[in-house]
Amino acid sequence: MIDFQSWRVAMLNYIDELEVEKIDNFQCHNETDEVFVLLSGRCILFCAELDKENNIIDIASWDMEPNKAYNIKRGVYHTHTLSVDGKVLIVENSDTNDSNSPKIMIDDGIRKKLGQLTSALWE
Repeated sequence: MIDFQSWRVAMLNYIDELEVEKIDNFQCHNETDEVFVLLSGRCILFCAELDKENNIIDIASWDMEPNKAYNIKRGVYHTHTLSVDGKVLIVENSDTNDSNSPKIMIDDGIRKKLGQLTSALWE
């Protein structure tokens, strides 16, 4: 939406690649925090706890409340899933890109855990 000096404002709408069964990674940003604000629909924000070998050992989840800011600190691995009517405002540094935002690919076990967390929050 907007890039201005050192910051960026973006809009994330539902996309099918963020359906829980299709999520394939967690990402972190090495140089910036990232702020999420749910504008409509539903969104679950997931944050991964890692061991020393960068394996996911636990996942925290939040069913986002509308119009509340969620600040994901620099270096925290995260992902999210949206309902079909979901819209999320995102604010981050304008130079955030793949070169400073590493990903951890996930397996079916982690994907299953995301599904369980989603079911618990949305049903």
